[in-house]
Amino acid sequence: MIIGYCFICAFLVLINKVFLQDTVEGFIGGSVVLPCSSDEHDVKLQDINVLWRDKGSETVYDIISGKDSVERQNPRYKNRAETFPEEYERRNFSIKLIDLTHADEGEFSCFITHSSDSKQETVRLFITDSAAVASTESPQQENHDLQLFSSCETQR
Repeated sequence: MIIGYCFICAFLVLINKVFLQDTVEGFIGGSVVLPCSSDEHDVKLQDINVLWRDKGSETVYDIISGKDSVERQNPRYKNRAETFPEEYERRNFSIKLIDLTHADEGEFSCFITHSSDSKQETVRLFITDSAAVASTESPQQENHDLQLFSSCETQR
């Protein structure tokens, strides 16, 4: 019985929680932040890889050893997917997808891996035709959105 209990304790210690919203709504021509973060703060940033994939397993964005990598990025996401490098130390690996189209609708997966664990979570993006809301966000709005997301994470 003690061995079983110790195994469960060890297993729970290795779990790397990834926080990811279930759904996000975007508008044609607009932008959205697809949130993904981890509560694994004991792992060095250079030991973490984050892989963003779309519904067809195409590469949206990679963060390898804590650094941006677009070498394998699908051309469809070139200059349309952005990260927030200043947030990596807080384990916030969210991406911003800009100039949304109907083709972007669907599931996006965030894989966070490091030497002792890996985790996959999925967010569903819905696209709406709304010309009134489809305007591009200002830098102030982008910072506001990121601050809201970061403050939500600190409350968990």
